[in-house]
Amino acid sequence: MFMSERQKMISGLPYNPGDPELQADQTAAKHWMARYNASLAATPAERRDLLRQRLGEVGEGAVIRPPFHCDYGYNIRLGRNVFLNFNCVILDVCEVDIGDGTQIGPGVQILTADHPRNAAERAAGIEFGKPITIGFNVWIGGGALILPGVTIGDDAVIGAGAVVTRDVPPGATAMGNPARVRP
Repeated sequence: MFMSERQKMISGLPYNPGDPELQADQTAAKHWMARYNASLAATPAERRDLLRQRLGEVGEGAVIRPPFHCDYGYNIRLGRNVFLNFNCVILDVCEVDIGDGTQIGPGVQILTADHPRNAAERAAGIEFGKPITIGFNVWIGGGALILPGVTIGDDAVIGAGAVVTRDVPPGATAMGNPARVRP
């Protein structure tokens, strides 16, 4: 069965990021980000309407403070009352699901994008990704990095500056580099 490069990307399979469809999607996202990041004087409702123009899903009460950066936008799903503070980055080559009530501090990076470990494959420009799931009522401190394929359980706390390389269970607190669950 034939799969487009976009379908491969979203599925987490190796794909060619130079594909014309993906390049057009990124260009559209760049134009949208320019509008969104210039919306400081907009009302919360106007800004939420802008989010709904690009993101896959935007729950009631969801807020992203500009500036905000993403690869595509359409793979991002925000639950109700999700809050992202200034300067967050979401590289959404795969799905990023953020549950209701989650709060994300400034400068957090959520990165589904990954690259082959084999030098020849990297040189060929092939990429892939792994989805990220963040549960309900999660707190992520400023400057944290959430790496590809991670799931963070409901009610978890991620310390500021943490580098989350593996799943975090529900209700746990994880801090450090790499992030470790604290007793």
